[in-house]
Amino acid sequence: MKLFLFLLNIFLFSVQVFAGEGMWIPLLLENRVIADMQAAGLKLSATDIYNINQACLKDAVILFGKGCTGELISPDGLLITNHHCGYGRIQAHSTLENDYLTDGFWAYSRNQELPNPGLTVSFLVRIEDVTEKILRSVRPDMSDRQRAVAIDSIAETIVADAVMNTHYEAEIESFYFGSDYFLFVYEVFRDIRLVGTPPSSIGKFGGDSDNWLWPRHTGDFCLFRIYAGIDNAPAPYSPENVPYKPKKYLTISTKGVQEGDFTMVIGYPGRTDEYLYSEGLAIIADEILPAKIKMREERLRIMAEEMSKSPEIKLQYANIYQGVSNAWKKWEGIVEGVKRTGVIHEKIRQEKRLADGHLTDTPSPALFTPVLRELHEFYTSNKTGIITSDLGHEAISSFEILPFTYNFIDKTLSLVNYDTTHYVILKDKLKSMANDFYKNVDLNIDRRTMPGILEIYFTSADPLYYPEIYKTIRKKFNGNIQDYVDYLYKKSLFTHPAKLNKTIDRLSRGTIKKLLSDPVAEMYQSFANALSKYYPVADSLSLVRQRLYKDYLDGLFAQDTNRLYYPDANFTMRIAYGRVEGYKAADAITYNYFTTTDGIIEKEDPEIADYKVNERLKQLIEKKDFGPYGTNAILPVCFIASNHTSGGNSGSPVLNAEGCLIGINFDRNWEGTISDYKYDPAVCRNISLDIRYVLFIIDKYAGASNILQELTIE
Repeated sequence: MKLFLFLLNIFLFSVQVFAGEGMWIPLLLENRVIADMQAAGLKLSATDIYNINQACLKDAVILFGKGCTGELISPDGLLITNHHCGYGRIQAHSTLENDYLTDGFWAYSRNQELPNPGLTVSFLVRIEDVTEKILRSVRPDMSDRQRAVAIDSIAETIVADAVMNTHYEAEIESFYFGSDYFLFVYEVFRDIRLVGTPPSSIGKFGGDSDNWLWPRHTGDFCLFRIYAGIDNAPAPYSPENVPYKPKKYLTISTKGVQEGDFTMVIGYPGRTDEYLYSEGLAIIADEILPAKIKMREERLRIMAEEMSKSPEIKLQYANIYQGVSNAWKKWEGIVEGVKRTGVIHEKIRQEKRLADGHLTDTPSPALFTPVLRELHEFYTSNKTGIITSDLGHEAISSFEILPFTYNFIDKTLSLVNYDTTHYVILKDKLKSMANDFYKNVDLNIDRRTMPGILEIYFTSADPLYYPEIYKTIRKKFNGNIQDYVDYLYKKSLFTHPAKLNKTIDRLSRGTIKKLLSDPVAEMYQSFANALSKYYPVADSLSLVRQRLYKDYLDGLFAQDTNRLYYPDANFTMRIAYGRVEGYKAADAITYNYFTTTDGIIEKEDPEIADYKVNERLKQLIEKKDFGPYGTNAILPVCFIASNHTSGGNSGSPVLNAEGCLIGINFDRNWEGTISDYKYDPAVCRNISLDIRYVLFIIDKYAGASNILQELTIE
């Protein structure tokens, strides 16, 4: 059986896959898809993309922070990513006096660039297939737990050896549910400075109204610079640091794009679940996401109301609102996409084929029927726990006050055990922690949000996982959630900063008892206790799930010899390729592949914040003052292509057949959000900012000639 699957996989990897679908590991391009990429138009070799012996495209692409991608565009460490990826940093630098979110920011000299404590940029140094090293420690008679312990142990050794005597960091990731293991080695830089950003009226034009939609007219980019020590190695922030000299930076092409052109995206997609069993996807689409959508809608409604009342709150909550809205709209697209594509029924048919013997030149279905039965039992037995665990975490994270309270108490517990002579210092630390929290949140938003979120949770979750506060609400407050919330905000120390400060002033070991009995602390703990009913089995279930899916995927490999199976995304570098093309969204609704500045003017609506057009930009558009970036008085803004992308690909470079930068990936179309679970070539499109619009903004809008001089432009 193992020999058969091994030989079958070799055959599978020689079969072409639809150009557009797939997220490929750079190390494996040569053996798996480079021929197909070249047939689709790529003019580069696999070693031009990934090579550990000489500079290549992977050296110009970075992991920006912990959730986006960026790319180097100058020999002096200048990088570009999405405006929404840098949004939190731009917000952190903004004040009512210097509101860079509203007005934009441009450093016209290096000494004007702004540092960003805590922001990191990671370069991929190399990838190594360590599957054989990992699995040689595994025996067939091991339990799931024993197997996991053995793998973790050898993985720690491999990682330690990989970074020994270096400043590198490393991690091992599994692929195909534990069939393959790869080591990823990174070089991480920590002195990253803001260089330029357009105002939100450009960088976020269309805002939440247009999010996940096409057509788009969003100038979604910002610029940062990597700084290093004088040895060009990573160094903590210092005024003495110098701009980083990269091994590779991208050449920018202003030739533009035409329908059918080859495109390639390199980046760090976050997570996909292309191979979910039908019941697993049904739980997500029918149970979990609808409830989470309701929770997010409640939060967004209240935040929007409060933000409209105060410029301070609007600035304070801009980044939070963006994050909440982004997931909410995506989830709506996924739910709709599951219905439209019929993917669950397609999976059911596929599973029946595995079980009923309608296979050609494959092993007996008897080998896979037990796996299918176990998967069914897995989801049947654990459905309520899976749903409630997900919704419980969504509920807890809906209130800013709960995680703060937990972290504050945890910090206090760890500190009060010190000798009392250090209490003065400890008090200052706790006060600083509290002050940082209260200046960044509006407790009234939390207070207004809480009743609705709790109501949705109690309606959607299994009563087995109701927190103890449910009994309190029912008995002490006659089931009135609003009365309970009013009580909580009236009595808690954590909802009254002045009272909490006084408590810190009287810090002692006895303080802990008072904090633990606080109503907000009790609420958090009651949720934690309820969800902990599922935690003891959740860890072992994840191991069972991985084993079942590994066997299930073997069955899919054997069943469908016309498909080349790519691994799910897991925040490691991937290559996706496709072509520039429009799509038909619905009957009589067909979209072109690009947008222009004409659409900005057409969308303008001074009464709607998302569609207020920047006055200087408007003047440039009306005068057709596009410089060398427009053609025939037309300036492109965005374009779409069939590259398979996901969350984490934000900021990824979109490259042409020669490997030149033609765009910055920033979104997907709403119809295509289903691509995390099923890639639909008819409608799945990644949305990119045309690099010519970027250059136009830097040049004609900002007048930042110092930035343009760094770039290599074809």
